[in-house]
Amino acid sequence: MNVLLYRKVKSVCFLLAGIYLSIVFSSCSFPPPSPPVTPPPPVEFEALQPVGWDDIEGWPGTDLLASFGAFVQSCRVLQHKDDWQEACTAAAELEVKSGTTLMQYYEKWFTPHQVLNEDGTDTGMITGYYVPDLDGSRVRTERFAYPLYAVPEDLLIIDLRSVYPELGSYRLRGRVEGRRVVPYHTRAELNQGVETLSGKELFWVDDPVELFFLHIQGSGRIRLENGESVMVNYAEQNGHPYRSIGRLLIDRGAMSKDQMSMQNIRRWARENPEQVWSLLGENPSFIFFRELEPEVQSPPGSLGIPLTPEISLAVDPRTIPLGAPVFLATTWPYDPRPLQKLMVAQDTGGAIKGQVRGDFFWGMGNEAGALAGRMKQDGRLWVLLPRSADEENRPQPGGVASGQESFTDGS
Repeated sequence: MNVLLYRKVKSVCFLLAGIYLSIVFSSCSFPPPSPPVTPPPPVEFEALQPVGWDDIEGWPGTDLLASFGAFVQSCRVLQHKDDWQEACTAAAELEVKSGTTLMQYYEKWFTPHQVLNEDGTDTGMITGYYVPDLDGSRVRTERFAYPLYAVPEDLLIIDLRSVYPELGSYRLRGRVEGRRVVPYHTRAELNQGVETLSGKELFWVDDPVELFFLHIQGSGRIRLENGESVMVNYAEQNGHPYRSIGRLLIDRGAMSKDQMSMQNIRRWARENPEQVWSLLGENPSFIFFRELEPEVQSPPGSLGIPLTPEISLAVDPRTIPLGAPVFLATTWPYDPRPLQKLMVAQDTGGAIKGQVRGDFFWGMGNEAGALAGRMKQDGRLWVLLPRSADEENRPQPGGVASGQESFTDGS
């Protein structure tokens, strides 16, 4: 090969090599990073959305007369609030009480508001509660060995509303240890025995599981050996959050979510007696009770008004004002039949938290308990607010005050 030809071939080789390398390196290069994507701001939904009467599913429903009577009872409290005075006065002066006149009363004096969740959905969980009957004694015996306690002397209730108004709906519970305020004893600790509870026993009952259900419900009747029945009611709580034993049993595979009910928890306890105290102790919340007067036929709710079976509803007062009429659209427990009726928000509960959330009061005794123990289904709520109410008087964020919780809350 002559020199000239060699130089040409060499030049072509270098050119091809350069082209090849440029292709290789360009194919291996990385594009510049994309600018970060800013997520859109979350959409805020008003919890109480004004709607028309025709938008209420099933209005006017059933039992308007019974719910009207419960609302009139609520007016004993509501009449002292400016926005409610006119509606309560009109209710007291209403002479003819029929389905038609009551429907006209509500449509004249109130504006319906559908309750929405934070994400804008309109469906939530509806559970049930009741007043259980327990066999008991005023003294400890071999049979009656499990105590109900009154409020102990060392339980501190700390109210900060005068200094921090934004905490007005919260009350802290604790006890003094040295110079510090520390959390009060948990259920597990109290079940093991605490000196300050000595002498605070109100009654003794014969079944620890039924006693636990009494703590969940917040009220109950103690049937004494002499035939007397005594009503006991929530007085205070130890300040620890409620933890659902139903949820624990589901998580451990003891039963499915569809099987969860008070009846199945009882069955599990009978079949696993060696695990009962350990399970109950995992709910740190503990309720202290008071004995009510002999003439009391139904326990008072958080509003201070006696509860009405199948009319009173426990709600989260951060969304739904206590005393307000609330229309509920759901189904019967374990039954697809519609359950659509006007109720009254007269109670709260430790597990009743969230916008579309309600606890249906079924009444007293075993029959009510059978329905309450099986109730856990979807529902929708509409709150009736006086036409004179304005935004400033809507419920503000805060906490709940009562003791009744939910044994079927497996969510």
